[in-house]
Amino acid sequence: MNAKETPSEEIDLGQLFKLIGNAFDKFFNFIANIFKSIFHVFILFLQFIRNHFLKFAIAVVLGLIAGGYLDYTSLARYRSSMIVEPNFNSVQQLYNNIEFYNQLAEQGEYKALSEALHISDEEAQEVKKVAITSFSDQTQRIKQFSEFIQELDSVSQKQVDYEAYLANFNDINAKFHKIEIEATSPEIAKRCQEVIVKSIENNEYFKLQKEINDRNISLRDSIIAQQQKEINDLQAFYKRIKVMEAKKPDGTTSINLAENQTNEVPEIELLNQVRQLKDEKVRLNNEKANTKNTINIISEFPNKGALVNDFFTKKIVLMPILFAGILFLALIMVSLNRFLMNYGKNIE
Repeated sequence: MNAKETPSEEIDLGQLFKLIGNAFDKFFNFIANIFKSIFHVFILFLQFIRNHFLKFAIAVVLGLIAGGYLDYTSLARYRSSMIVEPNFNSVQQLYNNIEFYNQLAEQGEYKALSEALHISDEEAQEVKKVAITSFSDQTQRIKQFSEFIQELDSVSQKQVDYEAYLANFNDINAKFHKIEIEATSPEIAKRCQEVIVKSIENNEYFKLQKEINDRNISLRDSIIAQQQKEINDLQAFYKRIKVMEAKKPDGTTSINLAENQTNEVPEIELLNQVRQLKDEKVRLNNEKANTKNTINIISEFPNKGALVNDFFTKKIVLMPILFAGILFLALIMVSLNRFLMNYGKNIE
């Protein structure tokens, strides 16, 4: 019986290996055809460029001439940057204001822009772009994540990890933000600095938030001062008790102020509390400094902006690319039209 089954099994295995071999052959042929098609398209592209090389060369030269002329006759642009740190959740309003200024500049609404930035109409015409971007690195994000986690309860902390926090991190969550102004005058950005900041600080909502924050800081400051005074009084009291005990004759009963017979010495506990209060005072002073203003200016606009000299913003670079691109599309359309006409004739 086994002898009868063996040839059948050999035939089945042979067919199986043949099917596998055919599958691999088809797969590799498919990959090879893809590379052949890519190579064929590449060769056709090179032939197309070779056939129209003179036309592309003329287009590039014309683009260089036009771009050079536009760069020579156009006004120079100057870029100024300012780094800010918004407080009291004012970053969204700051982004809205900057976007509003930029829209006015792009649409040529110079009258409205001059009123918004408190500059003259002539100065408003010099403003070409107003932008804001987040300014953060990996270290700052980790620090912000740590501060965010500390504000959550123990249950919520287990449900949030750093990767999930990063996935939902956006420009609004960043601590620092960079405001950029591009204008044809190098001094215009400095004149707009105060107005940009005041537009947030004069907001009634943020005024109230700052006022409440100042009150809370003042209250915490007074509490810390009161606790420090109470600890100083206790330390003086313990010193007097020790002096009294030292003066008593041997064999008299001593006073024990430690409740519940704890092993910790009261003086050491007081010293630990003094250290904790000092740390809290330092944190409070830092918070007071960081929230002194609604918008903290980390780096001001310079008195004069830097000349914008980006390579890919020059007309002498963009115009040849534009001319060559237009010529390429035109030639493609002509070739496609010719192909469609010949295709119709071949069908007939």
